[in-house]
Amino acid sequence: MFFRSLSWLPIPLFLLTALLLIPQTGDLSGQEKRPHPAPYQQLPEKLSGQTYRVRVDLVNVLCSVFNENTNSFVTSLMQDDFIVYEDGEEQKIENFSRETDIPLTLAMLIDTSRSVQTKLQFEQEAAINFFQSILREDDRAMLVEFDPGVTLVQDFTNDPNKLAGEIMKLKAGGMGTSLYDAIHLSCDEKLIRETGRKAIIILSDGEDESSRHTLEQATEMALRAEAMIFAISVTKGGFFGVDSGSEGDDVLKDLVKETGGRVFFPFEIDELYDNFRQIDQELRSQYSIGYTSTNSQKDGKYRKIEVKVKEGGYKLNFRKGYYAPTS
Repeated sequence: MFFRSLSWLPIPLFLLTALLLIPQTGDLSGQEKRPHPAPYQQLPEKLSGQTYRVRVDLVNVLCSVFNENTNSFVTSLMQDDFIVYEDGEEQKIENFSRETDIPLTLAMLIDTSRSVQTKLQFEQEAAINFFQSILREDDRAMLVEFDPGVTLVQDFTNDPNKLAGEIMKLKAGGMGTSLYDAIHLSCDEKLIRETGRKAIIILSDGEDESSRHTLEQATEMALRAEAMIFAISVTKGGFFGVDSGSEGDDVLKDLVKETGGRVFFPFEIDELYDNFRQIDQELRSQYSIGYTSTNSQKDGKYRKIEVKVKEGGYKLNFRKGYYAPTS
């Protein structure tokens, strides 16, 4: 069952009815799936606990570059400006592009636990503004809420009005938070099947109290799905009330660091809107770098990626590694 509540909460009648009407074909979205890119084989229904069979002859890395002094995006670099290493060994760049209009596939994960109850209304308004401002015809987005359980509220759509309608229905107050489960399930059952630029946007305080998956498992699944994680923390003072501690913020920092995204700590409502704008700008200002790994072993092991620009004065965001295929 897709996004089954991991806390075994009763399923609402309308949701149970919808689930019973889904054809038992293995496609839980009820929609036609996109064709897989050339390097991939047909994927199984779920990947958890199964062999991850993907040919990664070509490793693709999305990289954001910032001016170290102004923190502005740099979009004028060329292929020869970059160097890529895998496990410390330099790799030959074979594919390179600076396209800024590649369609986006987004998953927005909104925390609806009791700890964020007083902040939910502002999160809803900012999230709706984000989708209405940035979603283009070729983009697709889905909406997931999590508290003790994880629920797919809106499957992939390019209609911002559908997303807005579902966002406004969200209610906070659940006892417990399953952040890691929300990430794992979103990647395992949805994003890993998608092509193009994929990103997860999390609105949460970063506290996890009830997940069955660990932080490490959630991060691994995000890397397997090649999804960048962007997080907006709702723990800080001012607009978001009293600071609830740094442990959750540290979790969000770890998630974005490994997957190549960024974390934001808004203090006022205007900053929240600006954070969403920056996420959109970054996703459409990335370099796509592809190389064939010099390591032909199909051992399923984690491989570290490092991207550098030959000249100084830049800061880079990119995923820090990937998992090799298995034979």
